[in-house]
This record gives sequence, C-alpha cells and structure tokens, in this order.
Amino acid sequence: MSPPTLYHFPLSPPSRGAVIAAKIIGVPVEVKIIDLMKKEQFNESFIKINPQHCVPTLDDNGFVIWESRAIACYLADKYGTNDDIYPKDLQRRAIVNQRLYFDSSFVYPRIRAICYPIIYDGVTEIKEKLKNDLNATLGFLNQFLEDSKWVAGEHLTIADTAILASLTSILEVGWDITPFPNIERWLQSCTSIPGYEDNLEGAKIFASIVKKNLK
Repeated sequence: MSPPTLYHFPLSPPSRGAVIAAKIIGVPVEVKIIDLMKKEQFNESFIKINPQHCVPTLDDNGFVIWESRAIACYLADKYGTNDDIYPKDLQRRAIVNQRLYFDSSFVYPRIRAICYPIIYDGVTEIKEKLKNDLNATLGFLNQFLEDSKWVAGEHLTIADTAILASLTSILEVGWDITPFPNIERWLQSCTSIPGYEDNLEGAKIFASIVKKNLK
C-alpha cells in the first residue's frame, strides 16, 4: 500500500494546514503540487479526482477527500498514534472540532475577505470593517488561549495547525497582533511544530503578492 497523495499549493493557507497536520500526525504523504496561479486545478486529470478542483485534496489509495480540516481529521483517525493530537474522548474532541470550525467559519474567511480581493480584484486598501471583523475574531482566539497553552487545551492538536496556517498568512502581510498577547505567546510555541518553517515560507510568498498590490 502506497502512502497517501496530498495535492497541495504552498500559497494556500488551508493547504498548508493539511501538510502541517500530516507532519504532526506522523503520516508520510506524497505531496504533489497543483499550481493555482497557473490554473493547474482545472486540468482534466485533477478534475477527475476532485470535481470541485480545490486544494488540498487527499488520495489515500483510491479514497479521495478534500477540505483541509476534514483531511486532518481523517489522517489523525486512520494513522495517528498520539491521542492528544485528535482525542478520542468525546468532550476533548468536541473542543478540537469547535476550534477547527472556528477556523473554517471565522479565522480563515476573515483573512480571505481581506486578501483575495487584493490579489484578484484590484483592491488596493483594506476596508475598516474588514479590519474590525478580523480583530474581533482574534479577540475570541485570544480568549481561548487565556488559560491554555494551545488553542484546544494543554496539548498540540490539529486545531492548532489549521489556525496557524491561516493566521501566519495575514501576519506576514503585517497585521498588528500586539493587542492579543495570548496569541503572541501561542505563536512562539508554534515555532516548535514540525513543518513550521515550510508553512512560514508559503505564508511569506502569499503575503508578498498581497503587499505588492496594497497602496
């Protein structure tokens, strides 16, 4: 049985989140790059695998799934040996799931709402409402971290990898997080996560595209 294949684009925050999740779970994956800027996601061969043509996409010996957080959960359940990363205890798992959904419903959409119009639609400044929306979301994240080392408790989980991948993208654009000391402390802890440097490299490239289009 061959290792799972992960179709990936390093500029994509969710895609980077799936790669880091695989690293902390300890499952080797064969990474195949799908260059979204070159529109490789529309290649017929990729659309056959994923008609929604998005990354990340996982192909585990014929079982195909996409959506980065779903991929992380699947890999943790199938290949994980450390129960802390995605706990089987229902209440602990529920907290991890809540944080994953918080990333998919709030953190990443707020960042996407700022960055994608700048990258693709010729927008050259960040509207005040979008700044306020993201800062309100960061306020909640700061509260989650008030009494715990990681976003879902005292152990590193796949929720941390998802939120880290989202957040580093906007931080590299230059977002001010000094009002959120718990996030600053957590980010320092995140430097020890396997794959942190690779994620940061992708975030820097993503941010460079945003910054060059800003006034």
